[in-house]
Formats: sequence, structure tokens, C-alpha cells
Amino acid sequence: MNERIQKLLADAGIASRREAERWIADGRITVNGVKAQLGDRASREDMVRVDGRTVKLAEAGRTRRVLAYNKPVGEVCTRTDPDGRATVFDHLPHTRGERWINVGRLDINTSGLLLFTTDGELANKLMHPSSGVDREYAVRVRGDVDEAMIARLKEGVLLDDGLARFTDVQFFDGEGQNKWFHVVLMEGKNREVRRLWESQGVEVSRLKRVRYGCIFMPANVPVGTWVELQQREVNDLADLVGLERKVRRRLVGKEKERFQRVQKRQKVRQTAQRRRRAAR
Repeated sequence: MNERIQKLLADAGIASRREAERWIADGRITVNGVKAQLGDRASREDMVRVDGRTVKLAEAGRTRRVLAYNKPVGEVCTRTDPDGRATVFDHLPHTRGERWINVGRLDINTSGLLLFTTDGELANKLMHPSSGVDREYAVRVRGDVDEAMIARLKEGVLLDDGLARFTDVQFFDGEGQNKWFHVVLMEGKNREVRRLWESQGVEVSRLKRVRYGCIFMPANVPVGTWVELQQREVNDLADLVGLERKVRRRLVGKEKERFQRVQKRQKVRQTAQRRRRAAR
């Protein structure tokens, strides 16, 4: 069966659909030796190449993997950064014949839960506003917050790019000028949490994402490290956006050994972090 080229590449975890469309427009993709055009279709048996490298499509989309990463402040959500800043991809495990796709973004000054998957269709569904997947953030604000302000934030505020609102705002902790709240959004516009609070004359001093849909930030994952989600959690994400369940890909041989080495290095970083905190 022939499918859109961008869908095949997304299923293979090579790129998101939008990114694949840009590659097609830039002339980076060929099908059976012919440069692809937007709207072209291909089958899993066709010879598809990206920048001259063959993409294996026969098993594309048969499996899916998901990571939960605890992003620290200071990392950017790009694969490479022209300014040499650390990126969220720096410490992720390598994959064979596929790659990690980040589910949404967090700005450089925001920390917390960032999901990665090898399934481009799952990533696209989780990010798209039509899926109605909510995101929860813990936010520390500086300034006076009253019930009238909270009501305005829940009713909706007109920002530069349209109407935005929190679907829920709950006081969490703190007193005086510095208070923690948990807020919930149904979409992920650029810096939306910060801009909503700033529209009320309140400054956001810390921001951390603690939940994406049905996945909470695991308590046992220190900042700057990740954990691979189990089959049940991966199924929950698929069910959330109405996708077919798929099995996690089983690692074997050298790929399994490399994955275990990355896990070991991660544990070393976790130990170093604990020691630094204890020394403070």
C-alpha cells in the first residue's frame, strides 16, 4: 500500500511529518532514485533515501519506544545548537534505524518532563491541539495573586497570538510574594505559561512541567536523566490519542550493550549530582 512519504518517515522515527515535508521541499529525499515532491507516495518496498542514505521501511511503524526525560534549565530543544549550548539530545541513548523525536518543546529556562518517542505518528498526535492532551506545570510566581486574577487566567486572556487560558489553577505552596501554583494547559504555544502570568503583572521565577497527558514526571528520575517507559505506559499514551497499540522494540546484541552502557553512564551522573547536592 502506498502512503505519503512524510508518513512513512514519521512511522520509521526518522523525522516528524512536518520535518519530512521540509526535507522533501529541500530536495533531500529520493524514491527509487527520483527526487521526491510534496504529495508523492511510496510503499515500504520502495528504495527511499535521505541525503543519499537508505531508510529501512519494511518494519517501519511496527514498534514504538518512549522516553521520559527530566530536562534541566539551560538545555535547548534542538539536535544541534549553533551557539554550542547543551541540547536535550546530548545524553539520550542511540537507536538503530530510527531516531528520537521530542514531543513538544520546553524553553531554555523551563525544566521538567519532556517525552521522546521513535514513533512520529504518536509524537504528532500528542502535540496536535485537536487531540486535547493537557500539560501540567508547577510554577513559582512573584507578586500578589488573588482570586480575581485566577478567575481571569481561567476565563481567558488575549495574548499577541490569540486567546489563551489555563483550564485549572491550584495553589500549591508558599507565602508572601513567592507562591507555587500548579496550572494546566490544553496546548503548547511558545512560552504560554509565562506570558499568561506576565499579562497579569506577575513574574514567573521558576517553571517546571510535571505531567504530559497521562504521564507524570517519575520521582526516581533526577534532573538531566531519562527512563524508558514500560509497555503499559506506552499503551496508555496510544489509547489517549486513539492510536493502535504497538509493542516496544526488543533490544538485542550490540544495540542492547550500547543501551546498557548509556544507562551505566547515566547512573554515574546521578551519583555525582547527589554528591554535589549533599556537599551544599
